Amino acid sequence: MQRLSSRSTFFYKRVFPVFWFGFIALATAVTVGTALGPQRAQAWPAMAAPGVLIIVGYVIFKRLIFDLVDEVWLEGDQLLVTNRGEQTRVPLSNVMNVNASVMTNPPRITLMLRNESSRLGKTVSFMPAGPRGLLNGFKPDPIATDLIQRIDALRQRPA
Repeated sequence: MQRLSSRSTFFYKRVFPVFWFGFIALATAVTVGTALGPQRAQAWPAMAAPGVLIIVGYVIFKRLIFDLVDEVWLEGDQLLVTNRGEQTRVPLSNVMNVNASVMTNPPRITLMLRNESSRLGKTVSFMPAGPRGLLNGFKPDPIATDLIQRIDALRQRPA
């Protein structure tokens, strides 16, 4: 079995959002505390920035992070996908398209499925394992390239 997904998915999905929204909550509490202090400054103009950060952070997290599955493993001609403790097997023959994002953080691979899986939906997105440096952002992702080659090899097999 070969692990295709990054081990840092847990950090991106669970830990980083807590830090992000926790920092905003702390900054908001300090702002309100200062506004209620002896100077009695107006707090509402300073509350606009945390409100914008909460909205922008939520939209970015929802679009790029919250839809990532926890783990993806390659087992021969199948993918073992784990998300929220539930495991689902996806045959590579069920993958219609492999899309690897370029120049995004975190990097993503999105698999479009032919038949909608009951638990996964029409797409499966995950963070690929392996080192991603500044200059590697311009190269094709080796995991996505390998998946494309495996899927093409399956389609070329005689029935």
